[in-house]
Formats: sequence, structure tokens, C-alpha cells
Amino acid sequence: MSSTITPATHRASFVIGSEASAKHVVDFLTESFVEGEAAIAAFERPDGIWDVTVHFADAPDQAAIRKLVGLTAGDHVAQSIIFDTVEARDWVKATLADLVPVPAGRFTVHGQHDRARVPPNRLGIEIEAALAFGTGHHGTTRGCLLLLDQVLKAWYPRRVLDLGTGTGVLAIAATKALHRSVLASDIDAAAVRVARDNSRLNHAGNLVQVIRATGFSAPQFAERSPFDLVLANILANPLRQLAGPMARHLAPSALVILSGLLTPQAAGVIAAYRARGLVPLRHIRIDGWSSLLLRKAR
Repeated sequence: MSSTITPATHRASFVIGSEASAKHVVDFLTESFVEGEAAIAAFERPDGIWDVTVHFADAPDQAAIRKLVGLTAGDHVAQSIIFDTVEARDWVKATLADLVPVPAGRFTVHGQHDRARVPPNRLGIEIEAALAFGTGHHGTTRGCLLLLDQVLKAWYPRRVLDLGTGTGVLAIAATKALHRSVLASDIDAAAVRVARDNSRLNHAGNLVQVIRATGFSAPQFAERSPFDLVLANILANPLRQLAGPMARHLAPSALVILSGLLTPQAAGVIAAYRARGLVPLRHIRIDGWSSLLLRKAR
């Protein structure tokens, strides 16, 4: 697989004292950045304190970030923000040794070094750690795979879309289980290259069509829709914004799997999709992250 890793990413990190405060800050920051500008995560530590981290592809305006955080968390937290640079290549090297195969229903996500550890009754998906998110070790990816496995036990969708594909793990999983073509898209050119490389690595390159697109703007969406199943592991704010366009590209009774949202953000995402005629069927929570299964009304 050819390398698509950029030299470095930029990080702003700070701690905050409660889940409610962390949710408030994350929601505010999510609304403050344009789509694709930043990736935000919050995790609870064993002592109840929350770590909040914001990743940027480009070096951020530190004064502007402190001002944004100060508006919601106060000047003390804003001044405590630590800005640093994460060397992507070093991160991959350091992380790879710790990535053990991850089971999720019939699927097992693994790295090249663990091919032999995939049980014979599982569908192995080989994904190497890279800058595009989706190695299977994150709660959102695993939640999506668990829901996908549940859906495919009782149903055989014909038209499948993986929106915001990242490494392509969900598209590859759907293709391996269904043995049919899947459309996958991402707004980031690097992610598109990674997803294509991973599809070829998993012998699914002829079935996974990966395109670069923002939202549902590309002509391929109109050509391939209406979709019977949509997988979208993105972020809460983009998911809310995409509720209307997504609903217009769904077939009657279509299923949608959504993730990339913190559990406190789930209610707002569900409300946005209810307003477009989608009913929640299942809600999985893993490590503070939520994955949702919804069905479009007939």
C-alpha cells in the first residue's frame, strides 16, 4: 500500500472537570469549525476528569483557539491548552505494535502483522494505521461494524453507500459480506487514496468505488441512488447537516448507520433524522461514543 501520510498533524489539548462541561465545549467547537477543518474528541479519565483534544491538518491560530475555548470553559482552561505537533510517521510506528485484531460480529479488523490471527470463520479486513481514521480500534468504527453485522444477518441491501469512508473499512466490510459493489466517498483526497489502497489490499478494489465528494454533490450519488443502506461514520455536526440530503437519496425502508458522535450528541442527531422521517432502531455506546441504526419510513 502506498504511503499517503502527511508530515505532521497539529494538536490542541486540555482537561476539563465534568462530562457536561466537556460536551458543551465539544459542541461549541464543532459548530465553530468548517467541515474537515478539525477533528475533536473527548474522553473521560478514571478520575472523572475529561481530556479534550482537537487535531488540525494545518497549524491553528493559537490565540483564536484559546478565545473559543475561553468563551465556553473560562480563561483558566483556555490558558491551560497545550499546543504541539504530532509526527504522523512516529505515531504509526508507535501505535502499530499495540493494534491487536478487533472482532466486531463476523468481522475482524487487523493489521498486516496479524493476518495469521484472524479466525477462519471471520471476515478479515486488513487496515494499517494511517492518518485517515478507521483502524477498527476506535469505538465508532467498531460500533458501525457491529450494527452492519446485525443488519446483514436479516437483510441483503442492493445499493450501499459509505459516506465519509476514511480508510474504507466499512465499505470493505460491506463488500466482503455482500459480494456486491459499494460506493464510498470522502471529502479528503488523502483518505480517498487510502481507501482505494485498502480496497485493493483486501481484494475488493473492483467492487468498492471510491470518489472524492462533499456531501451528496457528486453525480455518482444520483446515478447510484436511491440507497438501501448508508454508512456514515463522520462527526455530529456534519451528520446533522446531511440529514436532509441523505433522506432524499434513500429508498423506502432504507437503513442508515450513523456514528462519529459522542454519546451526549446522539439525541440531537436522532432529532435531525426524525424530522426527515427516519426512526431510530438501535443505539450502541462504546467508550463514550455512539453508533445509531435508523430506518426510513415507507
